[in-house]
Amino acid sequence: MCFRKKDDITVTKYETNQEKGLYLYESKSKVKPYSSLIEKNVINIYPDITYQEFIGMGAAITEASAYAYSLLPEDKKIAFINDYFKNIKYSLCRISIGSCDFSIKSYSYASKHDLSDFSIEKDKKYIIPFIQDALKVNPNLKFLASPWSPPSFMKNTKKLTLGGKLLNKYKQTYADYIVKFLNAYKELGINIEYMTVQNETNAITIWESCVYSAEDEADFVANYLYPTFKNNNIKTKILVYDHNKEKLFKRAIAEFKNPAAKNMIDGLAFHWYSGNHFENISLCRQMFPDKLLFHTEGCFGFDANNSFQNLYAHDIAEDFNAGVNGYTDWNILLDSEGGPNHKRNYCNSPVMLTPDNLDYTKTMAFYYIGHFSKFVQPGAHRIAFSKYTSDLKMTAFKNTDNSISVVIVNGEHYNMDIKLCINNSVVKDTLCAQSIVTYVIR
Repeated sequence: MCFRKKDDITVTKYETNQEKGLYLYESKSKVKPYSSLIEKNVINIYPDITYQEFIGMGAAITEASAYAYSLLPEDKKIAFINDYFKNIKYSLCRISIGSCDFSIKSYSYASKHDLSDFSIEKDKKYIIPFIQDALKVNPNLKFLASPWSPPSFMKNTKKLTLGGKLLNKYKQTYADYIVKFLNAYKELGINIEYMTVQNETNAITIWESCVYSAEDEADFVANYLYPTFKNNNIKTKILVYDHNKEKLFKRAIAEFKNPAAKNMIDGLAFHWYSGNHFENISLCRQMFPDKLLFHTEGCFGFDANNSFQNLYAHDIAEDFNAGVNGYTDWNILLDSEGGPNHKRNYCNSPVMLTPDNLDYTKTMAFYYIGHFSKFVQPGAHRIAFSKYTSDLKMTAFKNTDNSISVVIVNGEHYNMDIKLCINNSVVKDTLCAQSIVTYVIR
C-alpha cells in the first residue's frame, strides 16, 4: 500500500472516554503531509509488513448467558443481539460441549455406554435459540467448542467434577460422542469450525473438569479423535491445551513430540488467568508458524464496579501483537449477580442484566473490546508499527478492504500527544487519559 500524498487518505477516529461521555464516538481526523522534521511522540505504521491472519473475536455463549438472554423482553433481545453481532461485530463464539461451571446444573449428552441415548435436547432450551438469533444477524459467525468433562461413566472418578481422567477403554467412545455432538449441531445449521480437546487440561475444580497430560492429549488426538473425524468427514479444526499461558510453550513442545499428533493438531488455545506471558505466545508463533493460536477465555471475578477495561485492552492488544489469530472473552452475558453458576463461581461480563431482568447494562469493557472487534475484519492481517512509549498499548491491522485499523489505549492518568505517521501522511492528536481510540485509515 502506497499513499502518494495526504489527499489519498482519510482517517476516521473512534473514541471511548468515560469521563467525557464518549462511547465509540466517531469524528474525522485531519491528515497533514509528513515532515522529516517530525521526531517526538511518533507512532509509525508499516502497512506492507504483515503477520498472522485475524480469524475473529467474540465471547462464550454458555448456558448461563443463554438463560440470562431468555429473561429479556423481546425488544431487548433484539437490541442485545444487534449490539454484539451488528454494532461491535462479534464474529467468533465459544460454546461448551455439555455443561460447564456457567451452566444451571451439570449434564452430559449421554449416560449409556453405547451412546444410544445421546441427545442435545438440553441445549435446545436456551443455548440453541440464542445461537440461532445471533446467526440471523451474522450468518458468518464462527464457533469454537470446548468440553469441560467427558460423561462421568468414561472417567476413572465416575464424576463430571473434581478432575479425573478419561479411561483408555472409553477413548474411542468419547471420540464418537464428540462427532455426534458436532453432527447434531450441524443438523441445526450450526457449523463448529474449531474445537479444543479439553477446557483447562491441568485443572482439578469443583465444577466440570478433566485432566490430560500432554502425552495423553496427543495420544487421544492421534489415535482416536482425528481418525474418527476423518472417517466421518468432520472438518472441525483441533486445538489443544486450552489452559493458562504460563505453560503454553512447554506444553506445545511436549504435545508436538508426538509426530503424528503434530500433523493432526491445528493449533493451541489458552487462557489469561496466570499473567501476561505474551512471550510464550510469541515463541509458539515463531517455533510453530503453521499452527493457529486462540485466546479462548478471560474474565474477572464478580465486582459491581466492573472497571477492568484497561486490562482487557492490554491483554487483547498484546496477544495479537504476539501472534494470536482469534480471541474470545468468557460469558457474553450474565445476570446482575454474575451468574447463574451452579458452583457459585460468579464473575463479570461486558454486558450484565439489570436486577429486574428487564434490560441490560453495557460496561466499559464492552466498548473497549468493541474497539477491536468492530474495526478489525475477519481475514485481516496484523501489520508492523513502532511507538515512542511503552505507556501506550496498541496494535494495527490491514483489513480485507485495504483499510487499516489502528487501536491505541492510553491507560494512564494523563493525556498523551501522538503523531500517527503512515508513509507520507501524519495525524496529530491527543489521547485523553483513561481512553481508547481506533483510527480507521482509508
